[in-house]
Amino acid sequence: MTPSIFYLLIAAILAGMAGYLGMRSVQHGQRSSWTVVWMLMSFVAQCAVLGVRGELRGQCPLGDLGEIVVFLAWSMTIFYLLIGSTYRLSLLGVFSAPVVSMMLFVAAVPGVMEVSPERAINVEPWHETHAALSVLSYGALGLAAIAGVMFMVLNNKLKHHEMKSGLFLKLPPLSSITASMVRLTGVGTLVLSGGVFCGLLMPDKTAGGWAHLWAAVAVWVSYTLLLTIWQVRGMTPVRMAMSVVALFVVSLVVFVVL
Repeated sequence: MTPSIFYLLIAAILAGMAGYLGMRSVQHGQRSSWTVVWMLMSFVAQCAVLGVRGELRGQCPLGDLGEIVVFLAWSMTIFYLLIGSTYRLSLLGVFSAPVVSMMLFVAAVPGVMEVSPERAINVEPWHETHAALSVLSYGALGLAAIAGVMFMVLNNKLKHHEMKSGLFLKLPPLSSITASMVRLTGVGTLVLSGGVFCGLLMPDKTAGGWAHLWAAVAVWVSYTLLLTIWQVRGMTPVRMAMSVVALFVVSLVVFVVL
């Protein structure tokens, strides 16, 4: 077993424990106070994975599907640790931890991550920054989508008057989830702006791929338009949550296809 796979499995298990123990706390009507700790330990292990892969490649580890998945999981984890504690949304980790764990386990599947990647000879800074910021932005946008799912779950329980379940009692107010969802969408769009800007400055667009660059531009325009409508014209929180989730899924599929 290579060091990167070892750290990857540790990170996946720790994230899985965060989700499992957090959900058990919810089922017993208790606040999940250890979720952040488990996610923090998983984050450290994820950093170890990316560090090892970066040393092997001699550049930002985004050279294969496995590395992209790990980088995306790392991005979601770091935004959870930064945003989740600020808004006291510990249950955001209960929803996001299983997603992160699943992504890390997928990256650990044999063949998904190259065992002996080719080391880069020439590193183009603008391309590296464009790729890193683009994937980093998807961490915030993915977490916003998870917040959108949380909103829809809680809203559905309110409609059906399911007031006594542990999940309902421990979920934050709708207004808090909405604020976090919008804030995460804004942060992700801002980071993506930097990624698009760096992509436009790449001296050799073919190295980064015109298709990926224009896909990033299209995603940036879509999220910017959504935030503008929310701020200027107004939109119901339900429609905003559905739009954030749908837009993330569609944009993710576009990048996978390309």
